[in-house]
Amino acid sequence: MGKSASSIRFAAVGDIHVTKDSAGSLRGFFAQASEAADVLLLCGDLTDYGTEQEARILADELHPVSVPIVAVLGNHDHESGLADRVTAILKEAGVRVLDGEACEIEGVGIAGTKGFAGGFGRGSLGAWGESAVKLFVKEAQQEAMKLEAALAKLRTPRRIALLHYSPIAGTIDGEPAEIFPFLGSSRLEEPLLRYPVDAVFHGHAHRGTPEGRTINGVPVFNVAKPLLQRKRPDVPPFRLFELPRDQPDS
Repeated sequence: MGKSASSIRFAAVGDIHVTKDSAGSLRGFFAQASEAADVLLLCGDLTDYGTEQEARILADELHPVSVPIVAVLGNHDHESGLADRVTAILKEAGVRVLDGEACEIEGVGIAGTKGFAGGFGRGSLGAWGESAVKLFVKEAQQEAMKLEAALAKLRTPRRIALLHYSPIAGTIDGEPAEIFPFLGSSRLEEPLLRYPVDAVFHGHAHRGTPEGRTINGVPVFNVAKPLLQRKRPDVPPFRLFELPRDQPDS
């Protein structure tokens, strides 16, 4: 499918969970996403245990993709303590991995970070009590600050936020209530209110809800691959999203 003169198409998916046995199993899927879109967005948990072997397999599986790829890591990508190596391997393969940074593709600004847990609204965990609790909350605050710093750098009229953890409770609805606080944080929504975007993409919640909205009405899409496979079994498990392409002044 060729480029459209009037719109930019994004294919978004997360929670691919590449394992040592994934070699050869994802090339067709990524080729479909590449054919359908102008940009491929990857929303974390790209590997299962965050190993170099898994990252190299993923990089090889991405070989058929002919459009720009922008990614953030997820909690699984940190499991082995090798997130820097996973990032380096993906960057060597041409993937733009964002961790509190921003980039511009096809005139659209993309701000990305992993995000973190902590809960939503009045149920958000506060930095009070034991030092371990304060460290947990500090991590959530730092990830929100990363997102805000990335958004603040953007000067494009169209903007997208890329996360792994959810910034709202709406897209994790369907998950067991007991684990809601571990699926995202309202602290991630706060920068989105100060720096409005056109859309937010995240993963992590495999049994959540595909779409919700921030307080100020911005669409938030849960693009966890297991969720998309279950909700839309007849189409490839990535989310297509279009933004109008800015037209030059005549």
